[in-house]
Amino acid sequence: MDKFVINGGKKLQGTIEVMGSKNAAFPVLVASLLTKEPCIIGNIPLVEDILKMIDILQKIGANIEWLEKNKIKITCKDIDLSKIPQDVVSHFRGSVLLWGPLMARFDNLKTKSPGGCIIGARPLDTHFDAFSQMGIEVKQSGKFYNFVKKNLETENKTQEVVLDEFSVTATENVLLFASAQNKKIILKIADQDYQEQELAKVLRQMGAKISCPGPHIYEIEGSNSLKGFNYEIIPDPIEAGTFILLALATKGEILVKNINTEYLTLFFKKIKNFGANIEFVDANSVRVLFSPKIRIDKIQSMPHPGISTDLLPLFGVLATQTKGATLIHDPLYEGRLKYLEELNKMGADIIFCDPHRAIINGPTHLRGIEVPSLDLRAGAALIIAGLIAQGTTTIDNAYQIDRGYEKIEERLQKLGADIRRISN
Repeated sequence: MDKFVINGGKKLQGTIEVMGSKNAAFPVLVASLLTKEPCIIGNIPLVEDILKMIDILQKIGANIEWLEKNKIKITCKDIDLSKIPQDVVSHFRGSVLLWGPLMARFDNLKTKSPGGCIIGARPLDTHFDAFSQMGIEVKQSGKFYNFVKKNLETENKTQEVVLDEFSVTATENVLLFASAQNKKIILKIADQDYQEQELAKVLRQMGAKISCPGPHIYEIEGSNSLKGFNYEIIPDPIEAGTFILLALATKGEILVKNINTEYLTLFFKKIKNFGANIEFVDANSVRVLFSPKIRIDKIQSMPHPGISTDLLPLFGVLATQTKGATLIHDPLYEGRLKYLEELNKMGADIIFCDPHRAIINGPTHLRGIEVPSLDLRAGAALIIAGLIAQGTTTIDNAYQIDRGYEKIEERLQKLGADIRRISN
């Protein structure tokens, strides 16, 4: 596996541009399965996870045409479920989003359990329960799940689906499936983060009627004759947050361009409260300036509109460079804080309260060592730690970071970072 080698302590300055959102692209790509008409998707991030999803779609029969470097046309006329690459599915968490559109199109589906980041228990029960409420039976047989349509409600009858938790992907699966049904489905306890909001825009363009009559509620009036669509993936809010926190942690002066601020409202409020010195250059650009007085008392991830769990590891690294104690809390995933153990090895002063909470005392001097990239966001956090640290930091398993950040080393080099990729 490739590695990143970083010589830290370099002053970072310049401009970096945010690319398309990986998490928003996933459900939009699979939405193409709901129609036989061509679908055009632009601003696609060329990251490992997205390329893997496109490969799965192509293998099951989708016609893929690259119109530009980051723009494709997908036509899903002839889909063959027997050609699902089960080995790819089993190592790829994003494949869970195939369930909704494929069950909308077919009467049964057999697929392996999806893989993904090791950030704690990520049960699929919420998906199975939601499908059960919509009349789909799910049974496990060894490493496979079998989905069969059993008791679908009659057309034009309103149906209510209540999720067990605010699950991003379960919400997306219900939106995808429900949009292809000739009836009204009311989804409650739904996640309403940027991924779902953007998916809803696409599904409306395809012909579904989707509204939000209340907090965490979607009302979907579907159609079994959905049309093709033309859509541009939004700039990645997580990548924007990553670069802003990177600039603050490294005490750099960086202009971050192409930001979708709509989905970062609380993020910006929090970092301003903490003492970040930022300037909004225009509606989509933020300049991060030297911010010596940052103090973080507490940072906690929450469902939308709270701070995303994907940004919490970046806050964790920033907290090692700020004065005083910071309580960091991720109630969602008990494995999310494992990267903090690596920061301790680098010289951080972190006390673990339980699997979900830790206290980070700062500021501390980090030193370069060899560390593993445990998951996508932990890998991004360790890159920032390596840029701060004195000496050389080697980050193993660069693939994890490549899953969500396109050519990250080349983009950071333009800011003055001493980072290079080593291929074994």
